[in-house]
Amino acid sequence: MKKVLKNVSFVFLLLKICLIFGQEVHSRKVIAVDVGHGGKDSGAIGINGIKEKDVVLGIAKEICVLNKMIFKGRYDIYLTRYDDRFILISDRSRLAKSLNACMFVSLHCNHSDNANARGIEVYVANTKSQFSGLSTLLAYLLQAYFKKELGFESRGVKFANFQVLRENVDYRPAVLVEVGFLTNEDEGFYFLQPSKVKAVAMAILKGIYNYSNKRL
Repeated sequence: MKKVLKNVSFVFLLLKICLIFGQEVHSRKVIAVDVGHGGKDSGAIGINGIKEKDVVLGIAKEICVLNKMIFKGRYDIYLTRYDDRFILISDRSRLAKSLNACMFVSLHCNHSDNANARGIEVYVANTKSQFSGLSTLLAYLLQAYFKKELGFESRGVKFANFQVLRENVDYRPAVLVEVGFLTNEDEGFYFLQPSKVKAVAMAILKGIYNYSNKRL
């Protein structure tokens, strides 16, 4: 039987988060959100024609909106791109460095020749640094929230030598999030729904918040 993602009510998520954050005042932290691909680089293309570059841009913009609306501007969030343009990977890392960001989160979507492949993966750098443990903690917290609140299957925290991770690992916790498979019918359709994109953005912010409470 095909697994089905939870039909999460975004209104319910808003109410739940408001109870937590409504009365809190915090010092703000700078977070660099890397919006994968863009411009001539479309990234993965789903079975319904949906493009990775568009999905992650939509999620990133919702992260900015929800940070201001629900989290009361708790974080200073900067995106590596705000529209459909191609940005060199090295320039994405330079932005985080120039901002002295306390965290780097790179957003991507997955793809596979196997149409049944599904779920979320979070990558951290496969090299050791003072931030390796914190990166792994952030990765696990993100996975946990996606699984618990949105019903995404967890494919585990993985280690890789991706350039954006390699260039950030010595300076800040850094993760690369593959939010789902555009080549999976359920997950591809999921990202066509604005309410679900909002829910994914909220899941990422909630993971960051849980991490912040523990470490920042």
